[in-house]
Amino acid sequence: MLLTACASQPAPEPRTVRVEVPVPVPCKVGPVAVPIWATASLRQTDSLQTKVRALLAERLQRQGYERQLVAAVQACQ
Repeated sequence: MLLTACASQPAPEPRTVRVEVPVPVPCKVGPVAVPIWATASLRQTDSLQTKVRALLAERLQRQGYERQLVAAVQACQ
């Protein structure tokens, strides 16, 4: 009698369920080129004014380089 109760139920209807799962994707950002720093070509005999100008130029170079690095990291997040 118990077996006949199970046989009378209709088969479940197949249905499609969409499940969104995050999939890791490798970051495809090219490497950021390291610039040739302005102070790399300084000599010990250069004037103080030349050294200060090179340091100021290198500061701007570093700021630009850091912005490129931050942009590359943000592109991967």
